[in-house]
Amino acid sequence: MSPGKLEPEASAPTAGYCHAAKTAIQETTLRVHEMHSAIADTYFDILRRIPLIAGPAQLVRHAHDSIAAGIYGAIRHGSGGLLEGAALLEKHATDVSPGKPPGRLASGLRSALNGAFGDHLAASNSLLAIPMAIHANGAAIAPDATSLRSAFPDAGARLCVFIHGLGCDEHCWQAGRTAAESDFGQQLHAELAYTPLYLRYNTGLPITRNAGQLAGLLEEVLAAWPQPVHEMVIVGHSMGGLIALAACEQAAASAMAWPHSTRMLICLGSPNLGSAVERLGELTTSALKLSKVTAPLGKIAAARSQGIKDLRSGPGAPRNSAGHDHIAFRFLGASLSEDSEHPIGKLLGDGLVTPGSATAHAIEGDVQSVWLGKLGHMRLVNDARVYRQIRDWLAALDETAASVP
Repeated sequence: MSPGKLEPEASAPTAGYCHAAKTAIQETTLRVHEMHSAIADTYFDILRRIPLIAGPAQLVRHAHDSIAAGIYGAIRHGSGGLLEGAALLEKHATDVSPGKPPGRLASGLRSALNGAFGDHLAASNSLLAIPMAIHANGAAIAPDATSLRSAFPDAGARLCVFIHGLGCDEHCWQAGRTAAESDFGQQLHAELAYTPLYLRYNTGLPITRNAGQLAGLLEEVLAAWPQPVHEMVIVGHSMGGLIALAACEQAAASAMAWPHSTRMLICLGSPNLGSAVERLGELTTSALKLSKVTAPLGKIAAARSQGIKDLRSGPGAPRNSAGHDHIAFRFLGASLSEDSEHPIGKLLGDGLVTPGSATAHAIEGDVQSVWLGKLGHMRLVNDARVYRQIRDWLAALDETAASVP
């Protein structure tokens, strides 16, 4: 797929939760069988070396292997048959169907599954694979003039696109009930007249693939928006920031129009230099593969999505691009400790991303970085301090623009 182009429309999805459960049960049963066999082989190999016992032990081994294969095979095929039948009922009894938005709980579960195995779901044409789209009230909005006008009757000339992180959906931007939380979209609309747009996408896909889809989608949305777009701001949390940065690069390479309307790109806790948690995950996976007994567990760990694996080292510090000279870049990192300069704060960061990784860049021009203390990774999407920083950044741009003749 060329940069910035939307993927061709796929055939109708064919599998839902029951098919996902079937795959999970069958794969887990297979891995358990492999571990069982590895442990049994170790002991039978010892008995094989003992005189007088070797012969009987070989007979017992054949019997053991036959019985174990039959039991595990029965589990795999039996569960598969039951879940195939359940899948037929699922199409009629659940809300997981094309064109019908799931509830928030179902949406959250689906997004988590996409984060863990989204590339596999997309490859198998599963109902659970999330297509990228702007969402409003839980429903995907087609990027055409009629749909956008209907979904956004008060559409303004200033847009703010919110892009969630790994395993989440657009609901993560909604505030809770405490005074320390803010709904960024609602407040930016009330205070600075930005129309909030919320993206939902399959976070298990490779970051470059999501970036290409985003570039194409933004081009369509801005072309069909009910009125000319005066400016656009993009706010990306974690993986969302990496996808936004990559989308800008792909859009510039394809000479798209929407980057020229983009005034600011804000990355909240985006692991430009990678996430230590995913590096630890890769190290653990490699260690499990060293032993014949634990190798099946290593296979399970290695099945995590490419989107997660892309966070291992990150794309590297974003660099300056001639096509982005007019865009203001803002990077916000967080630390669990009150003092972000504290050694523990630098080591743990916000629990998933260190401040150094979140604020790394080699961009020239209008770039600012901020660290906030006593703040965890997932609170970056609705913390009142983060909102105040975003509002101040945008207000400062307004002041600058007003002072220019």
